[in-house]
Formats: sequence, C-alpha cells, structure tokens
Amino acid sequence: MSTFLNSLARLRDNTLDYLPLGAARNVVVTAVVVYVLGVVLLGMYWSIAPGRFEIRAHTSELLAEIGGKAVTGTETTAALIGVMEILLEKRGGFLHNDRFPPGVYLDNMPNWEFGALVQVRDLARAMRESFSRSQSQSTEDPDLSEAEPNFHFNSDSWILPQSESEYGDGLRYLRNYFRRLSDERAPDAQFYARADNLRTWLATVETRLGSLSQRLSASVGQERVNTDLAGDAEATQSTATPSEMLVKTPWTEIDDVFFEARGTSWALIQFLRAIEVDFADVLAKKNAQVSVAQIIRELEGTQGMVWSPMILNGSGFGMLANHSLVMASYISRANAAIIDLRDLLAQG
Repeated sequence: MSTFLNSLARLRDNTLDYLPLGAARNVVVTAVVVYVLGVVLLGMYWSIAPGRFEIRAHTSELLAEIGGKAVTGTETTAALIGVMEILLEKRGGFLHNDRFPPGVYLDNMPNWEFGALVQVRDLARAMRESFSRSQSQSTEDPDLSEAEPNFHFNSDSWILPQSESEYGDGLRYLRNYFRRLSDERAPDAQFYARADNLRTWLATVETRLGSLSQRLSASVGQERVNTDLAGDAEATQSTATPSEMLVKTPWTEIDDVFFEARGTSWALIQFLRAIEVDFADVLAKKNAQVSVAQIIRELEGTQGMVWSPMILNGSGFGMLANHSLVMASYISRANAAIIDLRDLLAQG
C-alpha cells in the first residue's frame, strides 16, 4: 500500500512539474469543486426517504421463498423484516453510523432512521415478550430472544462490530422465526393474536408518540405546569423540581426531532397495516377496525411532501410556518386515537 501511495505522489509531482502554475491551480480547484458538488448531490439523493411498501406482496414473496403458508402472525413478522431490510438496503444504506462523506454530513436521514429503528426495537421486544408467548410463565421463542438484543445494538457503531452487522444477524434470526411460524409441521413457533397482547404493544407506542409530541411542541418554547406526580398527594420523586418550567427544543435539534417523528410514523404505518390483518378477528369483535384505520390515516398525514428547503420554526401564529407544530398535530391525534383503541380493547 505504501509503495502504491508513493507512486501516486511521484506521478502527481511529475504532472504538476509539466503544468504551468496557473494550470495546476485550476486543476486542483476544479477537482475540489467537482468533489464537493458530487458529495452534495449524492447526499441529497441519499436523503430521499423510502416510500411505503406493500406488506401483503412482501409477505407473499417471503412465503414463496421458503414454501410456507400464511398464518396468524406472518404479516406482522414480514412487516418487521421489511422495515429492517429497508433501513439497511435503502439509498446509501444505513447512514446513522457513517464516518465518511456524504453520510457524515447528513442529519435528517440518520434521524429518520433512528425513529424507524426505535419502532423496530419496540415491536421486536413485544414479539419476544408477548406475541409469541401464551402466558407470562411460558418460554421465549429462541429466535426472537436472539433477534431482539441484536436490534438494540448501538446504532452509532462504525466498526468492530458494525451496527449493520448486528442488525443483519437480527434479521437472520427473524427470518428463521418466520420460516418456523409459516411451517404447519413446526408448532413450536407461535404468534398469539390476543387483545391483551396488542394492548401491551400499543402502550409502548403511546409513550413513544407522547414523547415525540411534547418534543415537537417545544420547538417554540412553552411554559408548562409540572404534572410529574399526577396530582397524587402521597407520591414522591427523587429531587425537587419547579412547579412551572420552560421547555424548549434547541434550534439546532428542531429538524432532528422532526425527521425522527417522520421515521417513527413511517414504520408505524407499516406495522399497523400488518396488525389489521393478523388481529382482524380481535378488532372485529371489539368493533375497532375503524379506530386502527383512523390511526393510520393520521400517521399518513406526517408523510406529506416538505416543500421548504429547511424545517421552519415560526411562532404558533406568526408569519412563517412551524413544521414541528404541524407534525405534532398529526402525532397527537394519532396518539389520542391509540389511547381510545387501548380502552376499546380492554372492554369485554
């Protein structure tokens, strides 16, 4: 390698010796301009978010590969596989841990990836702890117990090991669970579509969306009353906090939170469409199909085209738009619908 680099250096020096000083400077300047322009254009291309994918078609493709049969749980598992595959194989691949241009200069897409990755982690945990187990004392599925910690690996790890390597291992375990699940001769792999299991996962989704809604709303700064103890006179907390506090997202993080919310919503749309299929009987019994459809409709509103070249942060009723508040509106309505859905599922 050192010999090759030395040869390149001599070739460069010899080339510049034959060029006039002005010509050599022009060559260097042109090369720099072409490189910078290439990095910028490639970064813009990599920053285009993936669209929705057809979950039923993806499920059929996976089943055709292994000769399996569609059963309860195959849609949800296929959706989880599909979202993780897109995170790893989309334009530019997984960018969150990039250390070289243009990935190292990007922040919108890495934050979009992180929002989707959090939903992958939450669903993988729900499948390991709830969906694949008949009761709290039953054993965990061996593939899901391996896949879930792989998906929780540090998303910033560049090497030894790479994040992509760990997530790829998780995908292999998840595919193996999918193969066993769709094999009628392998009853050890199960997916239980019950109302209580669905409520458990939705509770996690509810807290995620609630946090995002608060962070998005804080883009303009808010004076908030401290409700940490929920009005419980006997409740205590570790350290004292003011009764009122100013909550404001730093201006350097506003676009980060915005794109994290878009990635979160994109992944949830895919998962909820799969839930509509696998939990169809449960939702029908509770008359909750419309509730799920409304949640999906609200989340789809977060995926609209952003026509501004940057995320604007105008005041609530000011001259300029505030993209974060618009996003918070969709997220809050979806979250309220999830709360209603959980209550509906809890009814007999």
